Amino acid sequence: MRQTWRWFGPADPVSVDTMLQAGVQGVVSALHHVPTGAVWTPEEIARRQSDIATMRDGRPSGLKWEVVESLPVSEAIKTQTGDWREHVAAWNQSLHHLHAAGLRVICYNFMPVLDWTRTDLTWARPTGARCMRFDLADFAAFDIHILARPGAAEDFPEDLREEAARRFAAMTDAAREALAANIVFGLPGAAERLTTADLRDLLATYVPVTDAVLRRNFNDFLEQVAPVAQDLGMRLCCHPDDPPFPLLGLPRIMSTEADYAERMAAVDLPANGITLCSGSLGARHDNDLPGMMRRLGDRVHFLHLRNVRRDSDTIPASFFEDEHLGGQTDMAALIATILEEEARRKAAGRDDWQIPMRPDHGQDILDDIGRGGQPGYPAIGRLKGLAELRGVELGLRHAGFGA
Repeated sequence: MRQTWRWFGPADPVSVDTMLQAGVQGVVSALHHVPTGAVWTPEEIARRQSDIATMRDGRPSGLKWEVVESLPVSEAIKTQTGDWREHVAAWNQSLHHLHAAGLRVICYNFMPVLDWTRTDLTWARPTGARCMRFDLADFAAFDIHILARPGAAEDFPEDLREEAARRFAAMTDAAREALAANIVFGLPGAAERLTTADLRDLLATYVPVTDAVLRRNFNDFLEQVAPVAQDLGMRLCCHPDDPPFPLLGLPRIMSTEADYAERMAAVDLPANGITLCSGSLGARHDNDLPGMMRRLGDRVHFLHLRNVRRDSDTIPASFFEDEHLGGQTDMAALIATILEEEARRKAAGRDDWQIPMRPDHGQDILDDIGRGGQPGYPAIGRLKGLAELRGVELGLRHAGFGA
C-alpha cells in the first residue's frame, strides 16, 4: 500500500512539515476553494502542487500531490437540472488539466446534498479522546423537530420518534444550533457552507429524484466521464455513501457491494473504479469488507482505512469512529486481502499494482484536543492510525502476504 495523507491546503492547521515528519509517501488534496461546477485551471493545480512541494522554511519537501480527493460532482449533475451539461464538460476539462499535471487517481462521490453526516464532531471517549459520532436519535430530533422536513417522522419507528422528541425537548437553543451545524457541516475545507435553510432548499430539488432516477443519472455521468479517464490513463474511484443508508428522504445508491457491482457493470471500464472506505461501508453490519476487497479488488483504485463501532446491527444504526484497529471491521483481514490483490496486480504487470491508502479520520488525542483542526483530521490521531496500519502491513508481509 502506498501511504498517503489528506491535506486541505495552506489553511490546514496540519502542515506540510507535519506530513513529512509523519513519513507519508504522497499527498491527497483538492482545490476546495474552487466552486463546484467550475473548471480546475492549470494555474490553480500548479499552485497546490507547489504548496505541497515546499516546507515552511522554503526547502523542498520531496512530497507530491498524488491523489485528488475530491473533484466534486455538482447537485445539478446528480439531479440533471440547470447547467448540469456544462458542469460535466467542466469536470472532463478538469480531468485533462489534472492529467497534464501528472495526476492519475481521482476520488469523487455521488451522495445527494451532504458529503458525510455526523451528529457529534467531538464525542468524548472514556480515555479522554474525542471522535465523530452519528447518533440516530439525535439525527431524528434534527430531521423531525429542527429541520421539520415534511414526512420526516414517517421515516423513523415509533420508539425512535419518541426518543427524538425527548431529546429535542431537553436541548437548549445552543445545543439545537450545534446539532444542526454538525449535520450540515458537509465536507471539511469545502468552498460552500450550508445553513439549515440551504438544506431545505436543496432537499426540495430532490423531490422528483427517486432511487431509480439517481442511479440513471449516475450512469449517465459515468458514460460521459469514464471514457475520458480511460483514454487519459486515469483512474476514477467513487467513494461510498457516508453513512451507507438513506437520510433526509434522499436516495443512497453507493452503500453496498451490490451497488458497486451495479455501477462497475454499467460502464465496464478499468477507469471506472472504487474508493474502498472501510469506515463508511463498515457502518452497515452486512458489508463484508475483506470479502468486498477480494471480489471487487480489481477495480479498487484508492483505500480509506478507518474503523467504526455500531451500537446495533440494525440498518440504519448509530455508530462512532473507533481507533483504526478497534471497531468491528477486522482490519488485519482487510489488509491481508489488499496485499494479496497488490501481489496479483504486480504479477500481472500492472503499473497500478500499489494502491494508494490513507489513514482515514482519527480520534483527537493528546495535543489534538482543543487545537481546532478539521473534524476527523487531527495530526496525532492520524499519525497513530498510520503507525498501526503500517505495523499490520509489515507483520503480514513477514507472514508471507503480498508481493
